[in-house]
Amino acid sequence: MGYLRPATLSEVFPAVASGARVLAGGTDLYPGQGSRMVGPVVDLTSVAALRGISLSGGLRLGACTSWSEIAEAALPPACAALQQAARQVGGRQIQNVGTIGGNLCNASPAADGVPPLLALDAEVELLTAAGARRLPLARFLLGPRKVDLRAGEILAAVLIPEAALTGRSAFQKLGARAYLVISIAMAAVRLTVDGGRITRAAVAVGACGPVASRLPAVEAALLGPVAGAADRARQADYAALSPIDDVRATAAYRRRAARELVARAVESCA
Repeated sequence: MGYLRPATLSEVFPAVASGARVLAGGTDLYPGQGSRMVGPVVDLTSVAALRGISLSGGLRLGACTSWSEIAEAALPPACAALQQAARQVGGRQIQNVGTIGGNLCNASPAADGVPPLLALDAEVELLTAAGARRLPLARFLLGPRKVDLRAGEILAAVLIPEAALTGRSAFQKLGARAYLVISIAMAAVRLTVDGGRITRAAVAVGACGPVASRLPAVEAALLGPVAGAADRARQADYAALSPIDDVRATAAYRRRAARELVARAVESCA
């Protein structure tokens, strides 16, 4: 196996174009390969252009920014759900090495970072040697382990528009134990409150479908007085969810759990 750890993007693109496997932390890649990884690997974590957090208008998170860096950054209250999720991605060792870009490209339906990013209207910046394109995160994630990443392309950054950095947010996760666990269900809620009324709501649920998704019907139900918002969340329409039965939970249980997790997240940030 060949291993390349470039310092610049100009070194990255020829390796990716030749078919090298991209590594951005490796906390999912290494376990998935078993005892032997086949083929050349290009490690992106030393490329300065792919790391770091900048807040100027909108928020830019370099794809190789670690979960620890995200959890500890000085971010607006709208990003509280993302930081709460960052603290629940595996243990501390995983958070120090695992990256936001690797998490997204792994495309697990139970990826903790995805619901908070969806609630922040996140986009992804994708680069090739020839140029860049941007996609809403919801369009980048195509299904379990499937993303819209073209040949020779890498995920460079996650972008949060300035308009989405308003209000407060909260993240709720349910697993078989408190830590080091794959989610049974999870929810992120971002609310903007004005004069005792919820004027904007973003709700996203994960581990209850092929990909995490926003729930427009629930968002609409939350608009109105802050008082009673959690009850409205419990009574809203969750038909858009499509959970499965597996070893962690039944589909019916996941539906009930998602409803309650959203309500608790509303209570936390209303």
